Amino acid sequence: MTAPGQPPGLVDSHCHLDFADFDGELDELVDRALAAGVGHILTICTRVTGFEAVLALAERFDNVFCTVGVHPHEAGREPEVTTERLISLARHPKVVGFGETGLDYHYEFSPKEAQRRSFRVHIEAARESGLPIVVHARDADDDILAILGEEQAAGGFSGLIHCFSSAAETASMVLDMGLYISFSGIVTFAGAKALRETARGLPLERLLVETDAPYLAPAPKRGKRNEPAFAAFTAARLAELKAVPAAEFAAATTDNFFRLFGKAAAPD
Repeated sequence: MTAPGQPPGLVDSHCHLDFADFDGELDELVDRALAAGVGHILTICTRVTGFEAVLALAERFDNVFCTVGVHPHEAGREPEVTTERLISLARHPKVVGFGETGLDYHYEFSPKEAQRRSFRVHIEAARESGLPIVVHARDADDDILAILGEEQAAGGFSGLIHCFSSAAETASMVLDMGLYISFSGIVTFAGAKALRETARGLPLERLLVETDAPYLAPAPKRGKRNEPAFAAFTAARLAELKAVPAAEFAAATTDNFFRLFGKAAAPD
């Protein structure tokens, strides 16, 4: 289960423990993550109407945190959430950020305008509260960058682009805005050569690791249901790309997580 040479201390910065894929095995799932060296997990909210279930999972485990927010797929189907409502829900000590929010024009399960309105509401909550946003971006880079740029001009906020799979130029613009970038198992896929080159050129101090479980299991687990333990394989590949020892990569990306998600209790 553990990637060869992978030290303890990684963080899975994005997964969905509330999904039905994990019903009945959460204790074993968290134990497997710990055995694989994944010491902390951030489980991501996709619907405010489902937030209580996400929060209950975070409360159940000392090493699990959560976010609150509305996925762009749900932006046209959920009741429109307000900045005030997001901030109110985020007062719980286990809630360390907002999202996932953003834009997805690939599936367009929700109208584009509803996605854009929701995205800006989450950004405003981040700006007012000081908590970061978790941004989902698929086939919408131009609008994502435009909105982020406009909102940064109106007042600073922190956050990251999760499951990054865009071009190096997009990564550079995201970093220039002060945001972080998180890589999933996609970076290990055989056809992801360009993404690996992008990852190789990015500063280590701005990178995070995630699974997006239950989706996108990394090689050599591709085709299986993903889970937080598999973050170790993605981390091992990224450490190789960055030409740094696995322990150094784990320490750096974990430090990055707790720097960005400052409300989370840092590990001892």
